[in-house]
Amino acid sequence: MRIVLVGPPGAGKGTQAARLAERLDAPHISTGDIFRENMKNETELGKEAQRYVDAGDLVPDEVTVKMVKDRLAQPDAAEGFLLDGFPRNTAQAQELETVLSDLGQRLDAVLVFEVEDEELVKRLTARGRSDDTEETIRHRQEVYRSETEPLIAHYSDIAVRVDALGSVEEITDRAMDALADEPDD
Repeated sequence: MRIVLVGPPGAGKGTQAARLAERLDAPHISTGDIFRENMKNETELGKEAQRYVDAGDLVPDEVTVKMVKDRLAQPDAAEGFLLDGFPRNTAQAQELETVLSDLGQRLDAVLVFEVEDEELVKRLTARGRSDDTEETIRHRQEVYRSETEPLIAHYSDIAVRVDALGSVEEITDRAMDALADEPDD
């Protein structure tokens, strides 16, 4: 299966991606990992991304898309993947559709992990990281709502909502059940 994971910061996407990747025998592809790998190995794209990072700027979509395309073209992703952290907006979603089309593929599902704002604030402030102040967390929630939530509408035909409250195992089971309930085209 080719799956994109969507959800607000603190919803547990990374944790669930790793667990679901194991259950589905598909690679967990995190854009953060792709960036770090390219920069560490000093690939041309990594060097380009590093210039933006060093300047304190966001890496432009075209660089991110090229990195994702390179990663999705690797043999381990040919039969499926879980994509975490990309796309973050509808423009990136359209780019992803082009990338997948070029590879002769398409997405099967978009898993939307849902958690109430107050629960997310509790989860994130409990981590104790210096950048996890309530003000910063609420700002990230606003950014998510304005930039990422439109993806859910964009992917309405393949979006699968998952209640992300409960134990890690319960959430994984819910996600697997939701994927099993998806009709195949």
